[in-house]
Amino acid sequence: MLGKRISIGVTAVAGVFALAACGTSGGTAAGSPDSGTPAAAAAGQAAAPAVAAPAATKTPRCATADLSVSLGKPAEKSDAPGQFEVPLTYKNISKRTCGLYGVPGVDLIGPDDPTFGPVYHLPRVDNGVKDNEVTPGTTASATITVLKPAAGAKAWTPSKLKTIPAGQTSALTADWPANLPVLRQDAATHPGSWVNGILADPA
Repeated sequence: MLGKRISIGVTAVAGVFALAACGTSGGTAAGSPDSGTPAAAAAGQAAAPAVAAPAATKTPRCATADLSVSLGKPAEKSDAPGQFEVPLTYKNISKRTCGLYGVPGVDLIGPDDPTFGPVYHLPRVDNGVKDNEVTPGTTASATITVLKPAAGAKAWTPSKLKTIPAGQTSALTADWPANLPVLRQDAATHPGSWVNGILADPA
């Protein structure tokens, strides 16, 4: 009697598996819209490659020869006494519209410091616009943040600024404000002087 019950149970379980294998349990077949598997892939065929959207083209960057440079009046930061911002303005002197964005390179040139020499290469902070066009005769500006030495500390005052526009290799020069000494921190991990990214000037 016990053997007959076990035999009946095995037969019932086998019937359940047979029904599931035949798809009577409500499952979807591979390649159907609800299965999540493309029909071509289910049939062993390669799916058509996706067509990428064309990349947007940017206006060619302004070359150094397209630009002139000037420095604005230094202004002390209200939230950081002793730290000044100096506007660094580029003007498009060419007859074409060009792109001016990114962080320019800036070197301050001054007296020969016994430890660091006559050139202070400022670090860059990429906090400007990602794309920007300047039409002929218009400008775009970055700011140079500099830290003055504390009262009584040795002063180092640059005479000139040399700047390389972003994406270029040749430089422009401008006179540095004679009344603005700069604290040399060439080897500092977090110096108080740096160059900010270019921002579009107001229209």
